[in-house]
Amino acid sequence: MIELSIEQHDTPTYTLKEKAVDFLQLVASGQVRDAYQKHIGPNFLHHNPFFCGDADSLMLAMEEDAANNPQKILEVKRAIEEADTVAVHSHVRQNPDDLGWAIIHIFRFQDNQIVEMWDVGQAVPENSPNENGAF
Repeated sequence: MIELSIEQHDTPTYTLKEKAVDFLQLVASGQVRDAYQKHIGPNFLHHNPFFCGDADSLMLAMEEDAANNPQKILEVKRAIEEADTVAVHSHVRQNPDDLGWAIIHIFRFQDNQIVEMWDVGQAVPENSPNENGAF
């Protein structure tokens, strides 16, 4: 039999998958600094080729994007967790009229914090011949 202390019962335990999704939802809603404070580890690095690879450069770019796109919509389609890695497949639109992008964020965690991130995406075409759609 496993015994748990009262503190363990009162403190919710989140999966890495839930943490990754929470990070993305906070960023999409414009709460970029909150997302970073809550989920980003001290040695974070990323692989987005459009920005310097440090945490501050990406955070500033995310803040600028949030300011320019206050109606951003993030719809998580699926999230997959394996060991210390999480992949989140999302539909991201800058506003309700935007067709948006299919984006996959890949996160590596260490000590329950995001320490590395990759993101890849493709624009959702207006007239796709694929009857299954982008999602």
